[in-house]
Amino acid sequence: MRTLTRLVASVLLLFSCWHPAAAQTSSAFAKGADVSWVTEMEASGYKFYNKAGAQQDLFQLLRDDYGLNTIRLRVWVNPTGGYSGPDDVLAKAKRAQALGLRLLIDFHYSDNFADPGKQTKPAAWQNYTVAQLKQAVYDHTTAVLTSLKNNGITPEWVQVGNETNDGMLWPEGRITVNGFGNFAQFVDQGYAAVKAVSPTTKVIVHFANGQDNGAFRYFFDGLQANRARWDVMGLSLYPDAATWYTYTAQAQANMNDLVTRYPGKEVMVVEVGLDNYVPIATRQMLLDLIAKTQAVAGGKGLGVVYWEPEVYNWQGYNKGAWGSDNRATVALDGFLPAPPAPLVYNPGFEYTAATHNSAIQTPLGWNTTSDANNYTESGGHSSQFRLTHYNASAYQVRTSQVLKVPNGTYTLRAWVQNGGGQTTCQLYAQAGGGVEQNVALPVAGTWTQIQVPGIVVTNGQCEIGLRSVANAGNYCSLDDVEMVATVLATIAPAGANPLGMQLFPNPATGPLALSYTLARPAAVHVALYSLTGQLLRTLAEVPLAPAGTHSLPLGPLESIAKGVYVVQLTADGYTSSQRLVNP
Repeated sequence: MRTLTRLVASVLLLFSCWHPAAAQTSSAFAKGADVSWVTEMEASGYKFYNKAGAQQDLFQLLRDDYGLNTIRLRVWVNPTGGYSGPDDVLAKAKRAQALGLRLLIDFHYSDNFADPGKQTKPAAWQNYTVAQLKQAVYDHTTAVLTSLKNNGITPEWVQVGNETNDGMLWPEGRITVNGFGNFAQFVDQGYAAVKAVSPTTKVIVHFANGQDNGAFRYFFDGLQANRARWDVMGLSLYPDAATWYTYTAQAQANMNDLVTRYPGKEVMVVEVGLDNYVPIATRQMLLDLIAKTQAVAGGKGLGVVYWEPEVYNWQGYNKGAWGSDNRATVALDGFLPAPPAPLVYNPGFEYTAATHNSAIQTPLGWNTTSDANNYTESGGHSSQFRLTHYNASAYQVRTSQVLKVPNGTYTLRAWVQNGGGQTTCQLYAQAGGGVEQNVALPVAGTWTQIQVPGIVVTNGQCEIGLRSVANAGNYCSLDDVEMVATVLATIAPAGANPLGMQLFPNPATGPLALSYTLARPAAVHVALYSLTGQLLRTLAEVPLAPAGTHSLPLGPLESIAKGVYVVQLTADGYTSSQRLVNP
């Protein structure tokens, strides 16, 4: 948090208001939200509406519409007005408990927000000695958790401190002033208090800037050297909307390093947020971050928690996931199972913020021959952004993407605008090194849909793109690009299969496996498609498989609807496909 700044149902919860979506086990991946502002917002007249447009309790809405299973609540010691104080936290914790939601309690050890820029002691603790501060940490932690326990509530996780990059309880516990000694003792007192009330609760120590591995190593090395105890390393991640994919990759590398460097410890993204004006980018960021956290070595990535998604126009915070209609934006869909991927990646140029005037011009997932004349900007066809070619002097630019698709016949469609004047301005497709097919963009100041039909793919891939050879001041724009299968190629019989591809069992009555044979070492890609050619998911990626016959486990298809699909194997310049029945 900055300053103001598949469901796993295995246990029936014995609550009178039990709901199937609420059944969880402690081993389930935590998908959560910090909604600490909710009671104050409700008191100020804020209401929340679900996907159906009906007013609903925020906790239930998050659980039922978005599959969230965890609520995080901050605790202040003696806040003005009482919000986020112990009594307010208890009231919100009861609401979470009643819905079967898991709980993360976040102790700030302050009367207001504590973060990397400030760790102000509670007013009542201002004149305490280090010994008295240690006792106060223990007593306050014990009191709040005991109050929860007396009401039948046991948090699954407790944070001892919030974004304690430079320690807490300044100046005594400030690392840059007094080193790690006092701070480590404060953390350990909090740990002892948590375990005294609930030995099974996991203790989190929280550091911001989850992409910065060097800073994390310094911080946790210091705590370890001073004998502080903890169970989980908590991360904050607040990426830039234009480059979030860099942050998530760095965070994943950081998490994998942490669980290796500190054996027995786990990691959790306890805060994440992205600018509320780019909800599609936020959705993609969440999908990516959740997948990366779930992939942490040894299953030690515990979860991802969004910080205050319910906020819109509240106390200046601009990283919520709510709209002016009092409903969640598509950002929160990032917590739902990933939808089938389109054949074109980033088809509407929405997966990042606008790149105009940015050092990075090429849209995510696309390639370009000239960044300077190729960027995204507002004014999209059906959503916020569009791709534009423009330059103040004469220019040549091509923005392209190579698609991996089943063999068949396709139509490329897109919406365009064009000011005219160019020597060349074309939407084009070139399948597998064959003859290029293209269509010139019409001169039109309003959005017009154009298409390139009859694209025959025979080797599993096709390059598509927009090309401009233009004079100074010429512009054209592209949006909502689609590659649509009109006829999917007939699947070759096994005898004509150059890779010896075989699926078993087929029908898929159990975990799926694939056998194949390579004449020489090669990279291997396996993907699942619908019969209409839509890429549903990647089943396997092998960077380099040796020559010989292989058996590759693909796992169960539990989340795939019953029906007939196509599994495509690409390796060593060949593509083989087979029908798969999921009964």
